[in-house]
Amino acid sequence: MTDTTAAAPPAITPAAEATAISIILAVSFCHLLNDMMQSLLSAIYPMLKTDYNLDFWQIGLLTFTFQVTASILQPIVGMYTDKRPMPYSLPVGMTCTLVGLIMLASAHHYSLLLAGAACVGLGSSIFHPESSRVARLASGGRHGLAQSLFQVGGNFGTAIGPLLAAFIVLPLGQSSVAWFSLAALLGMFILWKVSNWYTRYRTANANRPAPDRTLPLPRKTIVISLAVLALLVFTKNIYMASLSSYYTFYTIAKFGVSVQTSQLLLFLFLGAAALGTILGGPIGDKIGSRAVIWFSILGVLPFTLAMPYADLPTTAVLTVIIGFILASAFPAIVVFAQELVPGRVGMIAGLFFGFAFGMAGIAAAVLGIVADAKGISFVYTICSYLPLLGLLTVFLPNMRKMRTANA
Repeated sequence: MTDTTAAAPPAITPAAEATAISIILAVSFCHLLNDMMQSLLSAIYPMLKTDYNLDFWQIGLLTFTFQVTASILQPIVGMYTDKRPMPYSLPVGMTCTLVGLIMLASAHHYSLLLAGAACVGLGSSIFHPESSRVARLASGGRHGLAQSLFQVGGNFGTAIGPLLAAFIVLPLGQSSVAWFSLAALLGMFILWKVSNWYTRYRTANANRPAPDRTLPLPRKTIVISLAVLALLVFTKNIYMASLSSYYTFYTIAKFGVSVQTSQLLLFLFLGAAALGTILGGPIGDKIGSRAVIWFSILGVLPFTLAMPYADLPTTAVLTVIIGFILASAFPAIVVFAQELVPGRVGMIAGLFFGFAFGMAGIAAAVLGIVADAKGISFVYTICSYLPLLGLLTVFLPNMRKMRTANA
């Protein structure tokens, strides 16, 4: 039983359902704006590497600073807001991202770039847990669909970032990053409206029973399952970090393409990841999250193993397939974890979003060191074996079968 099914909700009128859908789309759009602004950081890495004469380990440290800042506070914010929801924290998080963008645009020293990256990460740590909760509250019980719609906004934002960097930031220079603060202002306005809806929702449902937090399985089984899910997120995000942080360098070094072409190739990968995300949740609603996780992690293995040996056109096709399959796992993982620990939506969202960010940051830093020592192609050779950890899915309980048995 989840927090949205603990008590039977009142009948939903067509108008109310339309409002709920509009709220999901609103937080998804703000997720797009949020992650678009964040993705500018990694998208301008080639420019920063040249302008500041950075090594790969310094590029990795930038990602590490952003990702770890984004990850550390997310579970804490989620646990706190599970007990004391803070609707108006949503525009506050977007404000932090705005400040980070201005710092990145005006920085003239590497330490200021690190500070800007940290501030953008802080915005993420505030934004993700509460916005994920809002999407779930507005889902009408279709949790996988709501989670996918919410997450796909972030994926599309991440995909758009490299295009904007290629056609705006690279030609106009670092200071043009400041123009994207307008997107942050738009996000703050929309999230203020969402916060108003969230406040009204809480007031209207103040007399409903508290969410049932009874664990559906023995505690030991749940702990093992959460550990397996964390390892699967670890697998997914290391590989995704290898592409999002270093794919431009890989295509430039191996195939001699221009920086703009490398950004377009990165856009293809990220766009495919966005499509995979939007399909992963609804498919999970129909066939079960566990089946989606099996396919997403282990099913990508043949393509990752082939990529280090492919030519440029084949590499482009393979990364599109990899992005599509691998990205479909995350909505399913989050929904599965929320079913394992009912009534703790914010904590689980913060934990898994935060863990995902943290693992990506640590992976980017470590892979940067490996790239300096062994070459960028070596990074993709060793990362190609990571999806083998998808075999750990065998240790996850079959929640779909358990619900059927209980029914």
